[in-house]
Amino acid sequence: MRACEVMRTPVVTVSPDATLTETAQRMRECTVGCVVVVSGDAVHGIVTDRDLAVRGLAAEASAATPVSEVMTAPALTVGPDDDVDEAYHTMRRAGVRRLPVVAGGRITGLVTMDDLLMDVSRRLGELLEPLSWCALAEPPGPPHSEDEASGRNRAQKHSRAPGL
Repeated sequence: MRACEVMRTPVVTVSPDATLTETAQRMRECTVGCVVVVSGDAVHGIVTDRDLAVRGLAAEASAATPVSEVMTAPALTVGPDDDVDEAYHTMRRAGVRRLPVVAGGRITGLVTMDDLLMDVSRRLGELLEPLSWCALAEPPGPPHSEDEASGRNRAQKHSRAPGL
């Protein structure tokens, strides 16, 4: 699977001269935990809510401080056609949770740890589906009728060992 298949769009961005307050307000408005710092199409860095707290507030930076002073730069990136395994490895090596997706020097998306977790979940589901079919001796999914469901529940209740 390619990065472009799991990435989020649109990406929330700010300019390098945006203040810490403006950056935090943008995060609140868009309900995100990070923004990518760009000038034109060029990615300069990335800033997370943790960066604002630790490198900004805890370091007693002014609310008017430019975000470029607390961002992580340069931002590690992946390409849209990179395999998601590349994103896994980059995140693991660097200890980051978000990677801008860049094509031709321009930001096209963002891959997050949550996106990769959803990919893992999907892959596990695909792997386990044939096994569940064999174990259940029927297609996975909800029962076909309420009578069938209530009959199965009654049978399950009576087949349990006492105290379970």
